[in-house]
Amino acid sequence: MSSLPPNGLTAQSASIRITRPGSRRGWPRRVAVAVLVATALFLPAGPVTATPAPSADDGGGAPRTTFVLGIKQDIDSLNPFVGLTISAFEAYQLMYDQLTGTSQADFSPEPGLAERWETSADGKTWTFHIRSGVTWSDGQPLTARDVAYSINRVTDGEQENTAYGNFVTTVTSVEAPDEATVVVQTSEPTPNMLRMGLPIVPEHVWRDIPTEQVKDFANTESPVGSGPFRLVEANKGQYYRFAANPNYWNGPAKIDELIIRVFANDEAMANALKKGEIDMLNDINSGVFESLENVPGITASSSRYSGFAEIAYNLGAETVEGTAIGDGHPALRDRQVRLAIDHAIDRQTLLEKVLHNHGTATASVIPPIYPNLRYDPGPDQRPFDLARANGILDTAGYARGADGVRAKDGRRLEFRLFGRENSEESKKTVEYVRDWLGEIGITVNVQIMSEDNLTELVGQGEYDMFQWGWVVDPDPDFQLSVFTCDQRSYTDGGEVAAGWSDSFYCNPDYDALYVEQKTILDPEARADVVRAAQKLLYDDVVYSVIWSYDNLEAYRDDRFTGFQRQPTDGGSIAFQHGTYTYRMIEPVAATGGDGDRGLGRHLALGAGAVVLAGAVVWLLRHRRRASADERE
Repeated sequence: MSSLPPNGLTAQSASIRITRPGSRRGWPRRVAVAVLVATALFLPAGPVTATPAPSADDGGGAPRTTFVLGIKQDIDSLNPFVGLTISAFEAYQLMYDQLTGTSQADFSPEPGLAERWETSADGKTWTFHIRSGVTWSDGQPLTARDVAYSINRVTDGEQENTAYGNFVTTVTSVEAPDEATVVVQTSEPTPNMLRMGLPIVPEHVWRDIPTEQVKDFANTESPVGSGPFRLVEANKGQYYRFAANPNYWNGPAKIDELIIRVFANDEAMANALKKGEIDMLNDINSGVFESLENVPGITASSSRYSGFAEIAYNLGAETVEGTAIGDGHPALRDRQVRLAIDHAIDRQTLLEKVLHNHGTATASVIPPIYPNLRYDPGPDQRPFDLARANGILDTAGYARGADGVRAKDGRRLEFRLFGRENSEESKKTVEYVRDWLGEIGITVNVQIMSEDNLTELVGQGEYDMFQWGWVVDPDPDFQLSVFTCDQRSYTDGGEVAAGWSDSFYCNPDYDALYVEQKTILDPEARADVVRAAQKLLYDDVVYSVIWSYDNLEAYRDDRFTGFQRQPTDGGSIAFQHGTYTYRMIEPVAATGGDGDRGLGRHLALGAGAVVLAGAVVWLLRHRRRASADERE
């Protein structure tokens, strides 16, 4: 059995570093505690043999309404205890319910399978009342016993705990005294108990799958769930077909089926949208997005999102046991060097030239979409100022040599800066940063690599700087946990295994704030501590956070209506914390549904569907995505 990181933070629902063409991280979800690499399988560029078409009818002669979503990142596994990519977690939302949900308006907790709950005065006993009349897709009733079973399975199972363990770190017992009640006992007050984003699975199915076999269980043969859709067909690297659950407790979807189709690149996906072969696409680069803005019948949306991008530093790679690892440049342990670099990054230029203003300059690891939790340095915000950056390095004793490159104690300021090959934004960003740092006497050697390779190098401490990003969940716990001492790499079986930390930051004062916020039930009091923790990260220049990016998406407004946003004031239309759009979209009346598009044309798969390369999650790094910079 492989060991877990010392503090047990094996997984969480808040941020995942995942591979996405724009470089977004994974979505709020979980990942394993080691360097996890989902290997991409590229399909040949010719016509794909399997060409899905919408089902002709519902068995009674009535035409079915099919909605097709285009994505670039394939689903790495349909097993909710194994998958790592943001697209996989989108599928899990369709198939499985959670104990509580996340509101569309503002991300606040709301009822899910639990229609109401109570908390004891000491905040350690949570009683959830499970709604009656809910059934699994095979007709069996869903009861509190399934809920208790699911939570206990995550608590006790190694693979299951790896996937969702951070939700249950304080759980001491889970019981179902009757079929409508679940009682959860915790060792201490736990504010994220209403954010327990693990899937509720049917005991009568999963009890026959031993935990040691979970890693190999594909879950593709008619998976049993209680969600608004059920999987009916999976063709890896090409498409996934989901049928609407007509008996869904929160009301059936207004479409009959949803098909998720995988594309090789932004251009192919955009062309499919223009031709009417798909109805929506998600997460494209700004250039392709802008080519869709004035196309008749298409609405292009630059949607507010929960991801941010950063330049990360190697602050001195060590394992939690205190063993130095890697080959990071020692000068980056000096806060003054990082401070000078931060002053030399022109965030406004990056926003304009790289993101085409589809984002917001920010300084915090909690993005602006969560205003009550985000730290804002205000007048203490560090400006772009090359003169100040040069002055900081002069004062710190880094003198320029004859060639203009600074050095101290015989060591030149010459750093490696890694960018990601599947992100145009990343490749452009590192070039700008290289040029700016050259103006303050720092030589930067840019290297572009796959996210697989980058993930591995970071876990081993074999880097100086890199560009990536995170997607942050509504609850800040996981994102903050990434910077704790216990999330540095650790020794497992004599080898170094990666934790969630990608900076190797270790500050006891920060750790104390992290632990404190975990047990504060009052939202405002907790937010004060969360902001104080972020201020430490900012003051110590652990990252140079460069922007919070928008989610660029587009849909056929001449085909479907009813698209929903989360949050409602300009948030994302797909890849939400919930299934609002998928349940509420319906055909525009004048189109007559799918009837006038032609079944073959609607879903002809064309060349280029692939299993998106680089489905990499830094062991625990969602995202939700990371286009332009996430980690899903």
